[in-house]
Amino acid sequence: MSRTTIQTTQAPQAIGTYSQAVRVGDTVYLSGQIALDPSTMQMMQSSIEAEIHQVFQNLRAVCEAAGGSLNDIAKLNVYLTDLANFAAVNSIMAEYFQQPYPARAAVGVASLPRDARVEADGVMVVGAHEADVLP
Repeated sequence: MSRTTIQTTQAPQAIGTYSQAVRVGDTVYLSGQIALDPSTMQMMQSSIEAEIHQVFQNLRAVCEAAGGSLNDIAKLNVYLTDLANFAAVNSIMAEYFQQPYPARAAVGVASLPRDARVEADGVMVVGAHEADVLP
């Protein structure tokens, strides 16, 4: 199978040795997104809510560049430096995703790049047909 890297200016440029996403067949592996504003590469940290919104906006931009949407994410991982922000993630996530929601893990971590308080990555499947999904 071919391997294609995904790149968009609508999401922050990689700040390390990684790609925004890599597509192999119909599967897209989405790198972690923090609350970097793609136009300034500065963190959006005015509030935890603003940070979470920026994370999902960045993730959405990469999904769209790969030919999918947030609703094509099969597995989402959310990393939080303070699990007290879990309720805010749930509330804001409902604004970006539709049911059926992806499988998800939420993990408390000691720290994240650029002093981010939240990061999300995932695995997206594009090109799947309704017949491929069991009821």
